Amino acid sequence: MTKSKKTDFRPNDFVVYPAHGVGKIMSIEEQEIAGHKLELFVISFEKDKMTLRVPTHKAAEIGMRSLSSPDIVSKALETLKGKAKVKRAMWSRRAQEYEQKINSGDLLSIAEVVRDLHRADDQREQSYSERQLYEAALERLTREVAAVSGTDEAGAQKKVDDVLLSRAA
Repeated sequence: MTKSKKTDFRPNDFVVYPAHGVGKIMSIEEQEIAGHKLELFVISFEKDKMTLRVPTHKAAEIGMRSLSSPDIVSKALETLKGKAKVKRAMWSRRAQEYEQKINSGDLLSIAEVVRDLHRADDQREQSYSERQLYEAALERLTREVAAVSGTDEAGAQKKVDDVLLSRAA
């Protein structure tokens, strides 16, 4: 059996884990599980006070990736400027699609969710579930923008807010 391609993640690298967003690799450790030696990335999600151990050989398969390039971040911010595309489907179906986009780990998909669910203050109320999805997407986007641009989350939040507000104007 050939060993699958080794990913190039190292301790202290920021990575994006599809279901949880931006995390930081704390270390790479070996554990013996059921008699097999397994190499694991130890990833910390500081904001969620959570640590995840991911087998190194599974990282690519589950969609763990490096941070987006500044270019992709710019595209994501451009996406926010677009007009919200809201399908006429039932909310449950749309919610499912939004959830899939958020958990895809794909920054552009996440930006689409933020764009589509963003409400200017004078617009109609959001349902609780809309708000939850919007905030989840916004947080993922903001954290990655922060990590890529090397700013803190507040700075990234302002950057994203400015784009969203400029759209509403």
